[in-house]
Amino acid sequence: MPKVLLVIGDATEVLDTMYPFFRLPEDGFEVVVAGPEKKLYHMVLHEIPPGSTWDITQETAGYHLQADIAFRDVKPDDYAGLFLSGGRAPEYLRYDQDLLKITRHFFEKNKPVASVCHGIEIAAAADCLKGRTATTVAKCALDITQVGGKYVNQQVVVDGNFVTARVWMDNTPFVKEFIKLLKAAQ
Repeated sequence: MPKVLLVIGDATEVLDTMYPFFRLPEDGFEVVVAGPEKKLYHMVLHEIPPGSTWDITQETAGYHLQADIAFRDVKPDDYAGLFLSGGRAPEYLRYDQDLLKITRHFFEKNKPVASVCHGIEIAAAADCLKGRTATTVAKCALDITQVGGKYVNQQVVVDGNFVTARVWMDNTPFVKEFIKLLKAAQ
C-alpha cells in the first residue's frame, strides 16, 4: 500500500487532519503521521461561532493524535505523497529543518503534495511556492505572494503536483483532487 506522510504538531486543526487520516485509506493509501517527535499531539478546532462578531476563528481543544514517526527519521523516498495540515501548528513547524528538507524532496521529485489552510506556511518556508498558483485561508495569502507565488481565493487549486484548499470546509473536493494526483503518480 503506498504511504502518504501526514504532517502534524500541537494545535493542528482537527478537521484538516482527521478527514484525510480516514479518507486516504479508503482509496488504498496508508497514512503515516509525522511530527517533530514521535509522541501524542493535541489538536484544536477552529471556527467562527454562529452569531459571533469575531472576524477571526475561535480555537477550542480537540482530539489527540499519535505521531508514528519524527521528522528526522522520515525517509521521503518511502512515501508517495505529502499532506500539510493546517491549524496553528505550521507557525512553528515551518522552522523545523528536517521537515523543510522533506517538503523540498516532494516538490523536487514532483510527488503529490496537499496543503490546507495554514499548511501553506510550511511550503512557503521550504521555498517551494515561487511561480506556483495556490489557495489558502485568506489571512495566509501573504505566505504565498511574498515568496513569488500567486494567491487565488478558490475552493481548490491544482498546480502540477500541488493541490491546495482554503479551509476544512473544502475537504471533500480537495482530498478528491489529492487522491487523483496520488493515483496518477503510481
